[in-house]
Amino acid sequence: MKTKFIFVTGGVLSSLGKGLAAASIGALLKARGLKVNIQKLDPYINVDPGTMNPFQHGEVYVTDDGAETDLDLGHYERYLDQPMAQINNFTSGRIYHSVITKERRGDYLGGTVQVIPHITDEIKNAIKSVAQNDEDVAIIEIGGTVGDIEGLPFLEAIRQLRGELGKDQVLYIHLTLVPYMKAAGELKTKPTQHSVKELRSIGIQADIILCRSEVDLDQDIKSKIALFCNVDPDAVFTAKDVRSIYEVPMALYEEGLDQKIAIMLKLPAKNPNLQSWENLVHRLHHPGPKINIAIVGKYVDLRESYKSLHEALVHAGLESEREVELRYVNSDSLIPGGNVQQQMSGLHGILVPGGFGSRGIEGKIAAISYARSQNIPFFGICLGMQCAVIEFARNVLGLRDADSQEFSPDTEHPVIYLMKEWFDFRNNTVQKRCQESNKGGTMRLGAYPCVITEGTKAYEAYQTREIMERHRHRYEFNKKYAQQFEAEGMIFSGLSPDKSLVEIVELENHPWFLGCQFHPEFKSNPMRAHPLFREFVRAAGLAG
Repeated sequence: MKTKFIFVTGGVLSSLGKGLAAASIGALLKARGLKVNIQKLDPYINVDPGTMNPFQHGEVYVTDDGAETDLDLGHYERYLDQPMAQINNFTSGRIYHSVITKERRGDYLGGTVQVIPHITDEIKNAIKSVAQNDEDVAIIEIGGTVGDIEGLPFLEAIRQLRGELGKDQVLYIHLTLVPYMKAAGELKTKPTQHSVKELRSIGIQADIILCRSEVDLDQDIKSKIALFCNVDPDAVFTAKDVRSIYEVPMALYEEGLDQKIAIMLKLPAKNPNLQSWENLVHRLHHPGPKINIAIVGKYVDLRESYKSLHEALVHAGLESEREVELRYVNSDSLIPGGNVQQQMSGLHGILVPGGFGSRGIEGKIAAISYARSQNIPFFGICLGMQCAVIEFARNVLGLRDADSQEFSPDTEHPVIYLMKEWFDFRNNTVQKRCQESNKGGTMRLGAYPCVITEGTKAYEAYQTREIMERHRHRYEFNKKYAQQFEAEGMIFSGLSPDKSLVEIVELENHPWFLGCQFHPEFKSNPMRAHPLFREFVRAAGLAG
């Protein structure tokens, strides 16, 4: 069977949940035994979100091969339980960069380079790249909202593909909003009608309309939308608000969405095996005792900045039979020696996540000091681990000037520093870093190996000696200070294979105090919590 393509577009407004819809469709089709791949096309001009402010774009998701991508790829991995890569996320910036590079190289033989056909051809090549391994279905999510000027080349490209691939090979699904007007007590279909009209004006007729709504759409409303939007009467589906994002696949299945897709694309008639999703929803509806965990971060005003982190804690709660109540604490608001105890009261666990820059660092260090001294389970991730090292150096080793070179380049005790070079085990090469500037210097991006010491909390979690975890950082622990740390009870329980890089630290004589240089949240799954998150939540549960 040739690969079938499903294109998911959105209208009326942003943040309707195209990524969740695309991921849920992928999960339903994969449950039918189909081989599925999925891709996000983002219209913004940035080459990738790696340099974007988390307040603007939310979390930067990192894949095994080191791609910095849109956070929707996290949904894709979690729902399909398969790794994403560079080919699963393209932006306008990346597309235009490729075309301009070809033009400079002379690939177009002196011809005039235009949006059509050159940009649209590049987009089509990107789309086809996710169907190179005999996939049965490729799902392509188009970022942004229909009507956005920057999204037009992508919409034109997917319009062209139906003509090139054939009608039976392409399906257009349009996600739109059907608002419920409480004052009038009725649903309004006009925004959906206008959104579909906008899509049709550029040559795309939606085959299926997915209606985001607070309430269920009755058959009369669905028939009205079908009539005015020129789709089959049974091709209008409710995407009703649910309590948890992990209820979406089952909600769409109960609407019959996957069955309609299978009919329209002539997919094999197989009933999906959704037992694991049914079990997951059951666990969501029957949570265990509640525990309170704080996320002490710099970007807490936009929760999307910590999307994978949030979900990893939910996964760990499900597996540990605990209901995790999250308290987001702005590290800028914490005053060392001041309000820390007040803000941290009633907590069963404290997590300090990653980030960049000096803002809010002293608040993070104060929270870590409280967790260490009060025997509260602590989990530090990336920058959180580095802050734990700084806190320990200052308050246990007595190195009052201890700091990271990221925040204090001239510190007397750079316990966290910028290595001039390091060995990349993935391709057996030495990577060099730029010392002069944080910007543009080589980062450790993607999956790298780590060797774990037996008899440690880390080994207790993983139950294996060798792991691969994803990184996104420049600074490392300065091993010049290793003996001082070990003498006072800090254990380096995870190291790179050549022992040059510290990957995991933990403390003796503490209920659970662990920091890791990598980002374990990127490898957590609703059906299978990440080992470190699972053990952290279990420790917090015991503290509760």
